[in-house]
This record gives sequence, C-alpha cells and structure tokens, in this order.
Amino acid sequence: MKSIYKVALIISSLLIVCILGGCADSGSHRDTEYLIRLGDRVVTVFDFTKAFEISKTAYPYDIMKNPKLGKEAQLRLLNQMIEEMILLERAKELQIYIYDSELEESIANIKADYPEGVFEETLLEHAVSYHSWKERLKNRLIKEKVISEELEANITITHDDISKYYKEHYRKEGLQSGLEDKSELIIKNLRRKKAEEAYTSWIKDLQTKYTIEINRTQWEKIYGL
Repeated sequence: MKSIYKVALIISSLLIVCILGGCADSGSHRDTEYLIRLGDRVVTVFDFTKAFEISKTAYPYDIMKNPKLGKEAQLRLLNQMIEEMILLERAKELQIYIYDSELEESIANIKADYPEGVFEETLLEHAVSYHSWKERLKNRLIKEKVISEELEANITITHDDISKYYKEHYRKEGLQSGLEDKSELIIKNLRRKKAEEAYTSWIKDLQTKYTIEINRTQWEKIYGL
C-alpha cells in the first residue's frame, strides 16, 4: 500500500509540472503569453492554467466550488511558482546540481511503495509524461539542496535547544530513551523546524535579488479582478 508521504510527494511533483515550459503549446496566442518571467525563465498562461487544473486534485471537491477559496488556491500556486523560479535561479548562480545517481535513487524510493504499474497509471491520470515528471522531480531536489546549503547549514543548534526538545518530546511523554541516544535525531528535527520558521523571511530576502515580472493583464483575467 502506498504511504501517505509517497502519495503527497508524487502529487506535489505533479502540481506545477509545466512551470518551465514543459507543456505542449495550446495553440492560443493568449495562452502562450507569459504570466511570470524571471530572467530567461518563463511561465505562460497555459502553464499556469494546466498546473492549476492538476493542483485541484489535491483539494476536496467542495472547497474548489467556493469562489473565495478557489482564488486563494490560485494565488497560492502563483506564489509557489515564483518561489520555484527564485530557487532554481539561485541554484544556477551557486552552481548547485543534481547528479543522475541522486535522481535515480530518489525515483527508486518513490516507486518502492507502488504496486507494479500503479505509478505509471497515476501519471497517465494526470496526463503527465514520465519525462516531464522526472524533470519536475529533479527541480524539486535542486530546490531542496539550495535550501539545505543556504538555510539549514547556517542554523545553529545549541545544547539548550537539544535539552529543551528532549524534555518536551521524550521525558514529558514518559519515554525511556536517553538524551545521548536521541541527540542525532533531535538535532535533525530541530534543524528542520528552525529552517521552516526561517524560510519565509529568507525567501523574501532572496526575492529582492531578482527582477520578477508578472503580466498583470493576464493575471487579472485569470484571477477575475
């Protein structure tokens, strides 16, 4: 049976599969107009529309019938795309790459919880080619590496942090494991937690380094302003 984590992972990889022009041309001039542009990276109107249709599968049906919540989902996806472009551009500057061996290992881990043929069926259900999904996964791994090297690596974990975490999550719950036995896991959890807390301000600071263009005319049509 597929784990919840693996299902979430494949869906998240599908959400913005078209972000860097991986989708086919829709044939409409409006659809091929840019919506977001950062340097030579472009998201077209069609890219966004296709990605939003896919993203709807991650929401309960009733939610997407609510106009207000639908708009919030559109805005969330727009910001998600902008963040992705920023992180990929940063990776380019820092010369951060994902090697083929890293990519293949990640693919193998994702497929491990799927019965034979089910993984491929999931892609077909969303009209996403394996090649496009693989490129999306590669981009996600690149983003994670940027966050790890630029954000997580600069986080300091003190002895007091470790002791406090241990008391709150282990001793408080009556678990018998000693601090030394759990220190490595605690440090990993604390680093991730602090990175999540610092992410918003970090990405905002990073955003000021780049010129991000949004086609306001097309966004108003999409968003219904």
